[in-house]
Amino acid sequence: MRVLVAMSGGVDSSVAAARMVDAGHEVVGVHLALSSAPGTLRTGSRGCCSKEDAGDARRVADVLEIPFYVWDFADRFKEDVIDDFVESYARGETPNPCVRCNERIKFSALASRALALGFDALATGHYARLSGGRLRRAVDHDKDQSYVLAVLTADQLRHAVFPIGDTPKSQIREEAARRGLSVADKADSHDICFIPSGDTRAFLGARIGVRRGSVVDSAGTVLAEHDGVHGFTIGQRKGLGIPGPGPDGRPRYVTGIDAQTGTVHVGDVAELEITRLEGDAPVFTSGVAPDGPFECTVQVRAHGGVVDAVAELRGDTLDVALRSPLRGVAPGQTLVLYRPDPEGDEVLGSATIRATH
Repeated sequence: MRVLVAMSGGVDSSVAAARMVDAGHEVVGVHLALSSAPGTLRTGSRGCCSKEDAGDARRVADVLEIPFYVWDFADRFKEDVIDDFVESYARGETPNPCVRCNERIKFSALASRALALGFDALATGHYARLSGGRLRRAVDHDKDQSYVLAVLTADQLRHAVFPIGDTPKSQIREEAARRGLSVADKADSHDICFIPSGDTRAFLGARIGVRRGSVVDSAGTVLAEHDGVHGFTIGQRKGLGIPGPGPDGRPRYVTGIDAQTGTVHVGDVAELEITRLEGDAPVFTSGVAPDGPFECTVQVRAHGGVVDAVAELRGDTLDVALRSPLRGVAPGQTLVLYRPDPEGDEVLGSATIRATH
C-alpha cells in the first residue's frame, strides 16, 4: 500500500511513519507549510508546524530512509482555519481551530491531493483508532484525539490510518528513543499554532478592530463598556472589566454574547447550565444518519464535558437533550457523540453547536 504520512516534526507522527515503514508499506513523508512566513508560527512547544518542525521532520525521514517533501498549504490554511477562526469569534462564537484544521486541511485538502497522486491512504500521528471503519478513542484516554477527528466523513476515514492509537504516549516516546529518532524527548505542542504570543484577544483585536458594546447583568444594568465581543467567551470569569462580584458577593461569568448588538451578558454560575444543544452540519462516521432518537454520550470539549444524552436528527439540525446539565458551552464549539456502551469509545458523529438552551 502506498501511504502518505503527515509529519509534523513531533514524536507522534515520527513514530507513525516508522510503523508504516515497518509494516512494509511504500511510505512518503510530507510536512505542511502553513504560513508564508514560518517565523510567525511557534517556537519551542507552542503550537505546531513551524520552520523548526519542518527540519525535525526531515531528519526523521532521513533516518527512516523515506522520501520527504514540504507542501505549501499556507493560503488554504489562512482561508479555512485562520479566517474562519476570526470570523467565528466576531459572531460571538468559540471555535476550535484544531477541529477545522483536521477537517479542512489534513483530511480534505491533503487527503484529496494524496489520493489524486495515487496514494492509498493518509497516515497521521493522531491518538485515535479505527475498527471496522469506525472511529474510536485511543487506548491512552489522556491523549485521545477522537474528538477533533469526529468531523471526518466515512469516506475520509476509509483512507485514514492512525498507527499509534493503540499505544500510550509514554511508550511512543520510548519507541522513538529506541529507533534513534531525535524527537523522542521533544515537548508536546500546545496552544494555537498561529498565535505565537498566546494572546488570543490581541490577535483577534488586530484583525477585527474595535466594535464597542456593553457588558450587562441579568437585570439589564450596564456594568461596563468593551471594545468587541471577540474578547469574551461563554463561561469566562476574569477580564470582564466589571467592578467586582455581583450583589450577592459571588463571581460573575459571561452567560451570553449577542454579536449583533455588541452585548455581553454576565450572571451567576447557575446561569451557565444548559440541558439542550442544537448542532449544524452534522456528520455521522458510519455515513448513515440514525433513524429517530438515539442514546449516546456527548463531549463538548477536546478534554472533558461528557454526559449521557438523547440525540435526534431533525432536518439539517442535530438536537441533543442532555441527561445532566453542562456548564459554559458556547456556540461554535463542536459536539461529538459517542456510543453509550461500557467502553464508550466509538464515535457516532459530530456537529457544530449553533445554540444552547
